[in-house]
Amino acid sequence: MTSTLTHPPLRDVLDRLFAAAAHDDEQVTDLADPGAFLAAPHHERAESRAEVYMPISAAGGELLYALVRSARPATVVEFGTSFGISTIYLAAAVSDNGTGHVYGSELSATKLAAARDNLAAAGVADQVTLLPGDARRTLREVPGPIGLVLLDGWKDACLDALRALEPRLAPGALVVADDTTFDSMAGYLRYVRNPANGYVSVAFPVEDGMEISCWSRTRR
Repeated sequence: MTSTLTHPPLRDVLDRLFAAAAHDDEQVTDLADPGAFLAAPHHERAESRAEVYMPISAAGGELLYALVRSARPATVVEFGTSFGISTIYLAAAVSDNGTGHVYGSELSATKLAAARDNLAAAGVADQVTLLPGDARRTLREVPGPIGLVLLDGWKDACLDALRALEPRLAPGALVVADDTTFDSMAGYLRYVRNPANGYVSVAFPVEDGMEISCWSRTRR
């Protein structure tokens, strides 16, 4: 069986979304004061970026697909769905595994609607449940055990999202964080790189950086 990633219409949807995301820089015009932007509440940031894709890279998406195919998690959780690019990679892997389900999260109502349309167009909507609202609360509803987590939402909220999920992580669960070269990920990296917190963690060189962490505890 060939990978779902090679099949139209899924490939066509990904190509369209990556092409649109290439113009992200043109959409961001109000970062003269980045400190003020980062100080704003998450819902205000989300609405101000409702037209900005902020996607995972194609290489990062293929890495996610490979990790899900290999680990065969029953439950996959994504913090920060945006327009659904990374979600499509996760859902394609779950579909090809023949088992599992993806739970995505998105704060922007505009992006949530677009992601649902994109997942349907790609033919993988049945593998995904999208949770609207603040992921630090909505992800608490996801049943465990959770086998793989993608953290790609607001960087200053990634650690909060992870801590909310920790009680339901399966032994050996993988946690993948994107954009780890960003200064706002420093606290997160200190946490997962400290063995006392229960992770074995390694940096992976994909564009803006990824951190792949394995939950090493067998019980809490």
